[in-house]
Amino acid sequence: MISLDNYNPAKVIAEIGCNHKGDMAIAKEMITTAALFCKVDVVKFQKRNPKELLSKEQYNSSHPNPENSYGQTYGAHREFLEFSIDQHRELKDYCEELKLVYSTSVWDLTSAKEVADLAPELIKIPSASNQHYEMLGYLCDNYEGEIHASVGMTTHQEEDNLVSFFEKKGRANDLILYSCTSGYPVPFEDICLLEIKRLKEKFGTKVKQIGFSGHHLGISIDTTAYALGAEWIERHYTLERTWKGTDHAASLEPDGLRRLCRDLKATHKALSYKADELLSIEKQQRDKLKFKPQS
Repeated sequence: MISLDNYNPAKVIAEIGCNHKGDMAIAKEMITTAALFCKVDVVKFQKRNPKELLSKEQYNSSHPNPENSYGQTYGAHREFLEFSIDQHRELKDYCEELKLVYSTSVWDLTSAKEVADLAPELIKIPSASNQHYEMLGYLCDNYEGEIHASVGMTTHQEEDNLVSFFEKKGRANDLILYSCTSGYPVPFEDICLLEIKRLKEKFGTKVKQIGFSGHHLGISIDTTAYALGAEWIERHYTLERTWKGTDHAASLEPDGLRRLCRDLKATHKALSYKADELLSIEKQQRDKLKFKPQS
């Protein structure tokens, strides 16, 4: 029998990432909408130091999809979309005014140091950086909050290495692993929801929780991810899916995100056993409809 202790209400993360287009006014509008209309638990941005993260060749190369670029080079594109740490502090304060948790993904050591100084409740490690052990070590030693890590593009051995590292650091109890397929968008056949069960069976007693980071279209998949044991549901979020940028097409607009939060709450209510063999709602119908064998 499934334990109902596995089913706390799902926590929803709206990943703004860089969908703010480098505009603080848009970023704040997205926070406001996520908090008041969608009613999510967390909004998440990204923090990168492009010159540290990219090689000189990568920095000076063209964007692979020029129609989505905000600069003449890929490096200039990334710089345009980047908020300063002071701007992140302002966004964190704004989130807290709206009773919303602020977070950000960190992609490199400099960004990890800067964001750790803000002391958010949680910091996210993207799939691309989950083997960056210098950065992970810094966070384990200098940051006291939860560390969430996606495992897209990650082999099973690399997953083992990641969890073992946190165990050796004494921080596995603060680690949340996210099942993830890295693609934008991901077709349904590549979501592989049963990876959630695999992660829970393999690491459920070692890490704090298991989550699901989805890059798919629509919201039909996420309630199943929750029912399979994902306690955190993370989805990319935008105000307009047709905006310029790589992530918008794989993001939810506000009404989609609102409906996702609604459906997850309904699913949580539905995940229970009957308290009695016959519920009170059934007894009236039983008297009216149930076939009664003749004695």
